[in-house]
Amino acid sequence: MPCWLMKSEPDDVSIDALAACPGQSVPWYGVRNYQARNFMRDAMRVGDGVLFYHSGCAEPGIAGIARVAATAYPDATQFDPASKYFDPKASPDNPRWVHVDVQFVRRTRLVGLPELRSHPELANMRVLARGNRLSITPVAADEWRFIVGQLLGATDLQDWK
Repeated sequence: MPCWLMKSEPDDVSIDALAACPGQSVPWYGVRNYQARNFMRDAMRVGDGVLFYHSGCAEPGIAGIARVAATAYPDATQFDPASKYFDPKASPDNPRWVHVDVQFVRRTRLVGLPELRSHPELANMRVLARGNRLSITPVAADEWRFIVGQLLGATDLQDWK
C-alpha cells in the first residue's frame, strides 16, 4: 500500500491538534502546488500510511503517524474570498484544488532531519532531496518500513497504517 510524507506547520495543525480533532481526522486543506494536488487526487487511497511531518518550526521532523481517511474532494477554502487559500479562478463547477482527510494513528518521538539524513537506507527519500519544498511526497515501502520499524520501533507495521 502506498505511503506518504505530509508536512504541516504545527501552528496550523500539529499531530496533537489532529489527535484532538473530532474523529481524530482533518481535511488536508490549503495545498496550492499542482504536483502535491495530483498526488492527493490521483494516487492517494483510503488506508495509505502517512508520516505526519512538522515543518516551519524550530525542530522540523516526523512527529506522528496518520492514515488517509477519505479520497480527494474539492477544498472549500479555494472558494472563500476571506481565506488565504482563495483562488479566484476556481469555481464549484470547476474546482482547481482538492484535499484528502487525514486521520490520527499515533504520536511518535520526533525524528528530525539530521537523524533521517544519518541513515543510508533513507538517502533517496524525497523530503531529503536538495531543494525539495513539496508539502506532500511519496514514501517508498522500504523507507516506510525502516522509519516505522527501525527508527520508531513498531513490532507490527500494519498497526501503524
